[in-house]
Amino acid sequence: MSQSVSSTEIDSRAGKSLEERLSAHPQLLARIEALLNVVENRAGDIEQADLAEQRVIEEVRDIGQKALSSWAERQHQKQVRLMRQSHPQARKPLKKNSTGTAALESLSSKSSSSDKGKENP
Repeated sequence: MSQSVSSTEIDSRAGKSLEERLSAHPQLLARIEALLNVVENRAGDIEQADLAEQRVIEEVRDIGQKALSSWAERQHQKQVRLMRQSHPQARKPLKKNSTGTAALESLSSKSSSSDKGKENP
């Protein structure tokens, strides 16, 4: 836990506010705003602690899911960059096309039948 505190201190020293950092993660920002809406009872429909607890738990789960998704995406991009740097000759895998045999046969038969019509006017 002290490691996350030190990284937060490093980011704040770099001049980025919490708002600036959250703006780089719009999905996470939206979930935190939703949590604040529950805490502030913006909808005005939370009258009992059980309902408030349930909604807070749901929002915290959503925040965790969005945070982990964001982390995974950043890790993936980092690995892609490292791979491209260390193996510049590597190619991105492309989706394989079908052999097209049936389409080629039908095209060649259409063109040969239309060619026959042109040869014999």
